[in-house]
Amino acid sequence: MFKYFPTNYVWNLSVNLAIEMGARIGEIEEMCAPLQEAAKAPDAAGTQAFRATWAAMADKLCELAAEDEARGRLLSAGEKYGRAAAYYITCERLQAHGAPGRLALYERCLEVFAKGLRLAGDNCERVEIPYEGKVLSALYVRALGVDGRPAQGPAPLLVQINGLDSTKEMKYRVGLCAWLARRGVSSLIVDQPGTGEALRLHGLTARYDTEHWASRVVDWLETRADVDPKRIGMEGVSLGGYYCPRAVAMEPRFACGVAWGANHDWRDVQKRRLEKEGSFPVPHYWSHVQWVWGAKDIDDFMRIAEDVHLDGVVEKIRVPFLVTHGERDSQIPLKWAHRTYDQLVNSPKRELKIFTDREGGVQHASFDNSINAGQYIADWVAETLQGRTA
Repeated sequence: MFKYFPTNYVWNLSVNLAIEMGARIGEIEEMCAPLQEAAKAPDAAGTQAFRATWAAMADKLCELAAEDEARGRLLSAGEKYGRAAAYYITCERLQAHGAPGRLALYERCLEVFAKGLRLAGDNCERVEIPYEGKVLSALYVRALGVDGRPAQGPAPLLVQINGLDSTKEMKYRVGLCAWLARRGVSSLIVDQPGTGEALRLHGLTARYDTEHWASRVVDWLETRADVDPKRIGMEGVSLGGYYCPRAVAMEPRFACGVAWGANHDWRDVQKRRLEKEGSFPVPHYWSHVQWVWGAKDIDDFMRIAEDVHLDGVVEKIRVPFLVTHGERDSQIPLKWAHRTYDQLVNSPKRELKIFTDREGGVQHASFDNSINAGQYIADWVAETLQGRTA
């Protein structure tokens, strides 16, 4: 794990996530060098300082991109807009719920991200899935043929979902969808209830019965001629390591599942965090989780969290399932990965992969080094859904 700030895990997590999204080390140094003292400050003051330097860099990249556009250099412009979006979302996710300007910062990220996709000509399309009178927004990435062009005919697809505080833009830029596309597998990266646009723009909070929204996603995918309805899998990162197994257990149309970071008993994790055990993923943690889950107060949140576990659920999974975990995960203890694997008694193809120092990705959901872990997942999914690995 790259530790720019010696005493601030949450900020180091953010810097590492930014690197995984394509941040440049020179820009990281320019953004972070003025923040050494702020990293020691309380959440409110510190996160405002973090936002100031990271948003300023994103603004500068947008100015440079606009200059590229004016000269017809659209590929260069698209790349800069994409990187700017990564910096906007990095500082946005550290802000407190309701912090002045946070929503505008998020909307700016969406705008810049979309512009970057368009100018760069990326293999990525924004789509919307009807849900509860509103929509779930998602990014659709098409499988590629061996010639590098979009595949013809129905392709296998992996639905990819967020954790507690990630967004579809973050997951897109980390790269699993690109690694899958080269292996002949499409991707649908969803801002499910409690995350991204669903939470920020539509007020859709998280729910423990993830099959409620996951089934609607499968309904929508079954309407597409370019998706093979018999080869739809799901992957979830971080808290998605709870959401995904629950959805795959309860929605029989999923053909496989992957937990990128096991999260078997999130209720227990919350109890330990109340006792100051384990690392928090974001500042203002308790107000953040109340926002995500639509809780009135901490007691209401803890009541909701009582349902967020997989005991009695994982046993219902009857399709292939991969459980991964970092050996030195400081947020979610490794024991929960073993618990999920041990309870996959009815899966015809279960696997537990623990990432060690040898291959990297030892921290939570491999945020410290995602490429080897991500490509391991991509290979497993391609083999399971009849894609290709060569």
